[in-house]
Amino acid sequence: MYDDATQPLPIVGPKAGRTPEAPETPSPTPRRSRRAEPAATRRRADKRRTAGKPERTPAQKDRDRRLRLAGRGMSALVATVVIGVTGMVWYGRMDFDQGFVRSGAIAPEDVNLDGDINMLLIGLDTRKDLNGNDLPKEILDQLHAGDGSEGGYNANSLILVHIPKDLKHIVAFSIPRDDYVPVQGIKGYDHAKIKESYGLRKYQEEEKQKNNGMSDGPELERLGREAGRASIVQTVKALTGVPINRFAEISLAGFYDLATALGGVDVCLNHAVDDSYYSGAVFPAGPQHLDGSDALAFVRQRHGLENGDLDRTHRQQAFLTSVANSMKSSGTLANPGRLKSLMDVAHKDVVLSDGWSLTDFATTVGRAESPTVEFRTLPVLRYDNVDGQDVNIIDPVAIKKTVREAFGVTTPAAPSAPATTPTSTLDVVNASGTPGQAANVSKLLTAKGFPAGDVANATSSDGTTSAVYYGAGADVDAKQLSEMFGGIPVSKSSYVSSGHVKLVVGADLEIPSSLGPSLATTSPTTTAGGNGNSLAAAATTDAANSDAPDSGKPVTTTIGSKIPCVN
Repeated sequence: MYDDATQPLPIVGPKAGRTPEAPETPSPTPRRSRRAEPAATRRRADKRRTAGKPERTPAQKDRDRRLRLAGRGMSALVATVVIGVTGMVWYGRMDFDQGFVRSGAIAPEDVNLDGDINMLLIGLDTRKDLNGNDLPKEILDQLHAGDGSEGGYNANSLILVHIPKDLKHIVAFSIPRDDYVPVQGIKGYDHAKIKESYGLRKYQEEEKQKNNGMSDGPELERLGREAGRASIVQTVKALTGVPINRFAEISLAGFYDLATALGGVDVCLNHAVDDSYYSGAVFPAGPQHLDGSDALAFVRQRHGLENGDLDRTHRQQAFLTSVANSMKSSGTLANPGRLKSLMDVAHKDVVLSDGWSLTDFATTVGRAESPTVEFRTLPVLRYDNVDGQDVNIIDPVAIKKTVREAFGVTTPAAPSAPATTPTSTLDVVNASGTPGQAANVSKLLTAKGFPAGDVANATSSDGTTSAVYYGAGADVDAKQLSEMFGGIPVSKSSYVSSGHVKLVVGADLEIPSSLGPSLATTSPTTTAGGNGNSLAAAATTDAANSDAPDSGKPVTTTIGSKIPCVN
């Protein structure tokens, strides 16, 4: 859920779409994790002394009834999101919602989705508090995360959750942090790893404010983080093709605090692991109970895992299931003191979107006795290297289709022609591996009204997946062009001339029959949670003979179900 070694913010490089990044370095002092006390040695709840306990008043009984109702909502949500949202319980006080730091990252047009909730949860990799101050050394020591000087702002855990208004089936998509995606509003970049969208935009906003005379301090940190939050929400929205109307953020320290407040979690591993050099994860195979520090190491480890970051997303999903089970079975939901401690931690460590009433939300979700929860991971076509960085190459069109289908959103039919007459010159480059494909596509689009420009082979800086880039004044035409191909990624680029649109034709480009029956294609693509190869992967010589990375099968669970064993 968090990075093993946070990289410093990269300096904007000379090439669009490239994200320079310092090599990862191990923690200076290798640490071994400590074992939590076995569950069998913990004090049994039924042995607590009750003699002399005073009779509860009607007001207290009513408060506890409301608490249990909201607690069920909390349990359902924890099973689908980052543990930081456990703060949504109600301790008999209507001012609970007032205790959170709030964010204006959600676009106003997305706030109301007719009763449905599309929630983005972020695990932020930073060794700073909300004011930008270094965390205390005693906390950093527990995190196995180096010191405050290593603090960056990568969004290393991204989970997009859909909660339908009927509360029958909740779907949560984990988004691999190294997915190479289009970004907007970040000077010098048109692509980056999705995790970097937050930190890059934060850095640039802070530089802008400093140039305007603002000094370092809490207000600069707040403005920078708000820019980062808006950036990551927009990036995920563009990738998945669905609106986002709720947002929650939790940091490294927040995760540790909340896991500790819960008393740790039970997990299960398929194999023993020893990652003491990086994350501090040193665990035997099989079921075991982890304290807050070890729980953090469990979800942070990526070195030595068969599928790297993809296995880490599976650990996150198993962990969330375990948290929900623990809350239900350990008596947490009926323990006002423990719930109060969870709320206090949530107020300190969790950031929520403006206007989100957790009191109302918890009461509504609490009415669902045991909704099913489906965990899935967005697919990766292959691994690649861009300017020295390891990245995940993805199929954006397939991802949009998969997420929209899972969320019950209808995919709009691709228009057969632009809605308004294009005025921007269209340049087309061929990254498909099929000779003449760019020329063929250019002819089709010229016939639809796009002024013809250059036709050429793609260079290494263009990438291998289909995308639309545009220069100044060409945004409307670029978006129209993207929609004609089912919503392929579109972004502004300082390397595209003013009044020009550039179409990269990759092997993944699906050409609708409405555009040109003779060229119509239906590319085999991956679906979220499954395996498969695409034409884009086959077009890359290094990956042509290898299987696609394993995103794992969807995991459907309910509160109280068995905790899955993971790598």
